Amino acid sequence: MTDATTEHAAKRPIRVALVGQQNCGKSTIFNMLTGLRQHVANYPGVTVDKKSGIYWHDRRRTEVIDLPGCYGLSAFSPEEAVTRDYLVDQRPDVVVNVIDATNLRRSLPLTFQLREMGFRVVVALNMMDAAERRGLKIDVAALSRRLEAQVIPVVGRSGKGADELRAAISSVLEAQTTPATLNYGPLEESVAALHARLAGEAATNDILARWRAVKLLEEDAATGQEIARRLPDAFGLFAEAKAAREEFEARHDLSAGDHVSATRDRHAASVVADCVTDSRAGETPISERIDRVLLNRFLAPVFLVATIWLVYQLSIVQGYELTNITWPFLAGMRNVVADVLPAAGFLVDPQLRSMGLWVVDSVNTLLNYVPIFLILFALIAILEDSGYMARIAFILDRILHRFGLHGQSTLPFILAGVFAGGCAVPGVMATKGIPDARARLATVLTVPFMNCMAKIPLYTLLINIYFSEAKGLMLFYLSTITVIVALLVAKLLTSSVLAREHTAPFVMELPSYHVPTLTGVLRRSFDRTWLYIKKVGTIVVAIALVIYVLLQFPGVPQERFAEYEARGEAAVSAFYDALEGNPNAEAVADPDRLIDLINVQTAYRSARLNAGGREAAQALDARLKAEHPDFAPFILRSRAPEDREAFAALRMLSAERLTLRREMHQDRIESSFLGHLGRALEPVTQWADFDWKTNIALLASFAARESAVATLGVLFDQEEGANRTLEERMGEQQASDGRTAVSAVALMLFFALYPPCLATVIMVRVQTNSNRWMAFSIVFPTLLGLGVASAVFQVATAYGLTGLQTMTAVWLAALGLLLFVALPKPWLPDLRIRRPVGEPQ
Repeated sequence: MTDATTEHAAKRPIRVALVGQQNCGKSTIFNMLTGLRQHVANYPGVTVDKKSGIYWHDRRRTEVIDLPGCYGLSAFSPEEAVTRDYLVDQRPDVVVNVIDATNLRRSLPLTFQLREMGFRVVVALNMMDAAERRGLKIDVAALSRRLEAQVIPVVGRSGKGADELRAAISSVLEAQTTPATLNYGPLEESVAALHARLAGEAATNDILARWRAVKLLEEDAATGQEIARRLPDAFGLFAEAKAAREEFEARHDLSAGDHVSATRDRHAASVVADCVTDSRAGETPISERIDRVLLNRFLAPVFLVATIWLVYQLSIVQGYELTNITWPFLAGMRNVVADVLPAAGFLVDPQLRSMGLWVVDSVNTLLNYVPIFLILFALIAILEDSGYMARIAFILDRILHRFGLHGQSTLPFILAGVFAGGCAVPGVMATKGIPDARARLATVLTVPFMNCMAKIPLYTLLINIYFSEAKGLMLFYLSTITVIVALLVAKLLTSSVLAREHTAPFVMELPSYHVPTLTGVLRRSFDRTWLYIKKVGTIVVAIALVIYVLLQFPGVPQERFAEYEARGEAAVSAFYDALEGNPNAEAVADPDRLIDLINVQTAYRSARLNAGGREAAQALDARLKAEHPDFAPFILRSRAPEDREAFAALRMLSAERLTLRREMHQDRIESSFLGHLGRALEPVTQWADFDWKTNIALLASFAARESAVATLGVLFDQEEGANRTLEERMGEQQASDGRTAVSAVALMLFFALYPPCLATVIMVRVQTNSNRWMAFSIVFPTLLGLGVASAVFQVATAYGLTGLQTMTAVWLAALGLLLFVALPKPWLPDLRIRRPVGEPQ
């Protein structure tokens, strides 16, 4: 090799893959090696994080890939598939196998597979501090000899052993890569024969040949598919592997796959016996003593409810309190953008301004969740690092499993609003930790059924109108029926459209308890929140623009627009008439100056709302006088008669302008594409007793749930009822249209099952990495909600039920169906498909 070639090889970046089982501390090792120089993405086609980072050692750039935690390389789960595919296809220069020093025997079978694949392996023996506290003494040199690999003791949480691990990674590059094989006893002859056949083919004659031979005997589907792609005629090879499996199973009454697993386990036990001394053998570990309390049959539910309540209280309740701090900042940023955009008009704003502020408002709505996410992700990191998250799954998995969900589905449901007042956005975000792909998708698609805070205003409005005597009972029905429906829908989805999704064999692991580190918790919290900001920030702009177009165009009809212009001109004339003889009138003699005055007044009012205290308000007044001395008499209160007259004139003009813009907004909604859609939907929604106004309110609420009540407030606004509440105005008009409490029940049920809001839909897209599931999260709840609302209204009307009777009947029917689905049915045959060992689920 020439000097130039040697120099080029030395400069080539090193690719290092981190591989380890779940809860072995792999992420802490990744952070220890890379610090903050990391990047998070998704593997194509799955919702499994791909985390990569870099560090420099001996003037050489090293890229570290943190592969998903897995127990083996059989591709039973998305995590195992991603890890296996990366190792087979990408062939990293070095594999760092992270092992839990407190549970060596469980970790070593994966190490044997990595060595069998011929990788340069460095074993990072993590959690050495925990092993020492438990009285475990590990002979690192002996372990290195038995594994034929460098073993580096590390403590990822504190960074101990980081330099030694980096040095080992660099040094192992110089070593020759040779597979370390196990002797599989009575199966070894078959392994050798298949190995020879694979080595005899050019397409499979590589360092993985023996490993592939073992996987064929394990009946590993992924290996079979890979060999079929590589070899044009692999039927003879598959037939030989099948014959060897059948012969072994006939002789030993044991599957070949089980024998391979047992061989690895026996070898792991032998290694542990030679290398580990337990000075506290017979003592009960502290984690087990803690579990005797936290997992006690009677105390476990108490601790679980307390933990969930605390997470909910700190993230949702206190997080919303923090938005009182962040929102003024976001509002201030909006004012800055508004100042940069073209100035507002008297009745109609420039399109660039309207569209720009619409996008800013949409982004601000999502950015306002950042305090919630910072707290939520920090708390989730604490639960994960401490080991209690696995206990939550253990406690609830048996119940949720009946509906196709996972024990870790609990936290997303709670955050989304099992108790009224949650939010579906953090609920969907919290599904990321669910290890089972089918259960994760089912949770993502059913979390929006929970009672998020934004649904409460419409519930309150309708209950105050129609159920003032039974408010508590109706709220109870609504808060519980959504949970019932979510469980039933999860069962329906996992039995139908999600039935073919990947599902992993359920492996419940209870890791040892650890005290989370502040650095690790904060780093995870900031990383996940920043990921949310980047992903949502790119998607929300595109969707917000689509909603803007649907709500703004084609615009107010020309004849109606002419009427608004005439009323506006009359208001302006009245303003000038009121200023006749007033010295301040000279400041607005030019009509363009009048528009400037109104915009300055609008900006002043917005800034005044964000002013923090009396001194800030006084400073704002002083700045207005300095920058706009001729406008100050119109905007600031004064005792001078001419100034008071100018102030009153502008106030009347602003009020009339606001009324006109509100009415134009109503007309624009009615005439918009969504408005036409609302009327076009009446032939379908009439079965649920929804008119076009209700349809528009529901369509507008897609952007934000609160928009439903705000839109109804505009649509049901009347001049003669301006001083009455929305409940009074809407109740009177609904009654005149013949709508009853049964209509309200149908509307509330539809709203409870209605598709998630824009922010939640975006998070569904982020979490599933799929436009198909995002569309499904909109279409399916719409059809379900409309079907339920229509059926309830038609049946209740036919039987002459009252609203309360209707809701009671619906709730009892849903509860009965839930119990039927959940309870065992011994009279039904077991139709579950029995798969041979090694076949993918």
